[in-house]
Amino acid sequence: MNLTVRRWPLVGRERELRSFASVWAEPRYSAFVICGSAGVGKTRLAEECLEGIAREGTRVGRATASRAASVVPLGAIAHLLPSGVDLSDPVQGFAAVTRKLSGPDQGQSVVLVDDMHLLDETSAVLLRQLMDARVVRIITTIRTGEVVGNAVDALVRGGNAFCVELQEFNRDEVEQVLEAVLGSRVGRRTLNTLFTASGGNALFLRELVHGAVALGTLDSRGEIWELTGGRLPSTWQLAELVKQRLATAAPQGRPVLELLALCGTVPLADAEAAATTQVVADLEDTGLIRTLSEGRRATVALAHPLYGEVLRDALPTVRGRILLKAQAERTENWGARRRDDALHIANWRLSTTGTADPALLLQGAVLARYSCDYQQAVTLLRALPHHTARSLLLLGASLFENGEPEDADEVLLQAEGLALTDKERLQAVFIRSMNLSWNCGDAADALMLNDAARTQLTGPGEQRMLRVNEGCLRLMMGEPARGLTLLDDLDEDPLQAPNLGIWLMASLLRPPVLAAVGQSRKAVDQARRAYNLRCRLNDPAPLVLFSNVAYLISLVSALNHDGDIAEARELSQRAWDELSSSRDRPLPWILLPYQQAATELLAGHIGDARRWYAESAAQCRAFQNHQMMRRVLSGLAATAALQGHVKVAEDMRREALSYPESFPPDREEYLGQAWLLAAHGRLDQARQVLADGARSAREDGWASIEAQLLTDIARLGGAAEVVHRLAELAEHGEGTLPPVRARLAAALADDKPDELLAVADELQNLGMDLLAAEAAVTASAALSRAGDDRRAAAAAGLAATCASRCQGARTPLLRAAAPTAVPLTEREREVALLAADGLASKDIAAALHLSTRTVNNHLQHVYTKLGISSRQQLLGHFHSTR
Repeated sequence: MNLTVRRWPLVGRERELRSFASVWAEPRYSAFVICGSAGVGKTRLAEECLEGIAREGTRVGRATASRAASVVPLGAIAHLLPSGVDLSDPVQGFAAVTRKLSGPDQGQSVVLVDDMHLLDETSAVLLRQLMDARVVRIITTIRTGEVVGNAVDALVRGGNAFCVELQEFNRDEVEQVLEAVLGSRVGRRTLNTLFTASGGNALFLRELVHGAVALGTLDSRGEIWELTGGRLPSTWQLAELVKQRLATAAPQGRPVLELLALCGTVPLADAEAAATTQVVADLEDTGLIRTLSEGRRATVALAHPLYGEVLRDALPTVRGRILLKAQAERTENWGARRRDDALHIANWRLSTTGTADPALLLQGAVLARYSCDYQQAVTLLRALPHHTARSLLLLGASLFENGEPEDADEVLLQAEGLALTDKERLQAVFIRSMNLSWNCGDAADALMLNDAARTQLTGPGEQRMLRVNEGCLRLMMGEPARGLTLLDDLDEDPLQAPNLGIWLMASLLRPPVLAAVGQSRKAVDQARRAYNLRCRLNDPAPLVLFSNVAYLISLVSALNHDGDIAEARELSQRAWDELSSSRDRPLPWILLPYQQAATELLAGHIGDARRWYAESAAQCRAFQNHQMMRRVLSGLAATAALQGHVKVAEDMRREALSYPESFPPDREEYLGQAWLLAAHGRLDQARQVLADGARSAREDGWASIEAQLLTDIARLGGAAEVVHRLAELAEHGEGTLPPVRARLAAALADDKPDELLAVADELQNLGMDLLAAEAAVTASAALSRAGDDRRAAAAAGLAATCASRCQGARTPLLRAAAPTAVPLTEREREVALLAADGLASKDIAAALHLSTRTVNNHLQHVYTKLGISSRQQLLGHFHSTR
């Protein structure tokens, strides 16, 4: 891929292209006018329209109006006029031009006029005459807000002109453009950064991407493009474009622009104090600033975030300090009445003098933490000249949530030493234990820390909270029964808990674990209640205030185990909307795509599942979080193998094993290994891996995880081996998944088409398309063998419909259960799949612990049953059924 090309794919303007095609088919329209602000893609769209016309054989021309050309009559279009025409007399000359261009061998021409608002009046009059004479049709672009002359206005108005106005791209359109340009998906954090920085402006977006790629800060590791480093790089072309735009401001407006670049949003009165009311109004008229209404208060901000970048780069340090000092004084003189004023004043004072009032710094840090700006909180707290236990607890919690575990532990240890009360000591122990378990992946050390605290903090409230904290740690260590028992001590009302942070963590961890042990309905109910309670907590008092997004992720996990795919998807999108509009700690960026991957894997939408596993892996790398890497890379391996991308799956599996084991249950590791073996045709070994995983899950009490692994054993030819255990799990489990999994295994074991079709319908209604497709295609094969061709065709149609939503899934059932005259045995299927993958008979024999002669005998039986005579035909058969 070459990102140095100047023209990007035209993505996100499909509606406008359809409008053009419709308009151009109507002869009454002689002008197609594209309006919009600078950089939204007017010229790019106009060029695409012109090229489409040229491909049809129409004669086309192009002119670009400019301020320089506008001082010369016909300067912009002179090169398009026929030679030998005397234009000294415009009336006669224009008539002659019309006659020459309308000759019998000429035909109608199409002219693109870029930046029509800059066209000179003479050119506009001539073009109008040519349009009225049906000699020329025009495609033109006009920048919104520009003043145009009367002749130009007449040219693009009226019933014969059709106008469209281009807007900036929305977030989804930016994602489409980036994927088209880069060739693969872009991480959500990177998407948010690029969308915010560009404001959806196509030209700005292009320059930002080119600058980042050129410097290597936008790179693809794995299957997702991610930005690395701090500040988003630009290009000199983009800087010049922004400078030209800012140069349209009068000199008197510069202080206002610089103030907004430094402060972001300021009250309208403060902007007017930096200049005059008229200057501020002029800046708004030229589109450099925008006025916002916040209740009864009017505020002002720059119209585009890139304006601030360029202004700050050009602003001398001393002048910047003077502006910030004046703004801090203005805000203090107004009484600093708004909630976030303390945060702003602390930042401004710190920037201008290197220090600020300690009380102001502390207040600002609390507000920064509440808005999830943990890095800002760290900056303010580190500026304190002296620390107390409370300030160190705030700093340690901010470092923990900012993903800096070593610094967090050091600070929290100091806080514990300065603590004057048991409440402060409990806070220090709690946050240290969270830091050890969540960021360092060391729940055992966290448990030792908690146990030591129980000998020191002897109050009944503290003892109860330490038991609850131990319960959370036990859950993270893979001890669900013991952990859930300890969480029975959790208060019903969070505001009655001696430590709200511990209550919040427990209410966050309990639902996913309940769901994983088979109590999915209870888990969903508790997750809903916890989320609703969290939404009502507006007091920033807790040191660790898990965000709403974290509770949505917990609820999505419970819904996945309950089999409610539709609501899990809906809540995932709500979580992205909240996460995209705010800063947050690293874990939600890792766990949200991980849970979405689980949703799509359950649905059998393998491409989407693979995309979200890749997103989660990219965020693990970005935040240097190794705790989840083995899990998500194993998920990537499983989904790649399910799509038949064996080499990718092998690479992901190899990389996954280079990371430490994550806390249980780690179903992805078993799935990655098993589906990779299945892709190679080693179904016996794949079933053994899954059986080992199911046994481990059963021993630890993870009933839902066990059921999923057993179901995959059934899909890989071992239904008879697992049908009774799945029936037991269905009898004791909650939700829709346990019984439908048990019925699927029973239908596969019995090979009864009616049962298979019934469960296929049920699975399709639940949105589990891949399992539905496998059940239906197996039913079709059974019906075909029974001679019921009509029902076999209907079942095959259902299978095809479901499989079409599975994004290239290639499972053994879909590959080998196509209707045949005589069914293949399980061993014959294994041998056939290995042979289709190119293995020689001796290699197949070694893999399956058979003799080479036995392998060849099986192959001959396969050839006879399938009506083929060679390995090449065998490959063709399985290729057609994949």
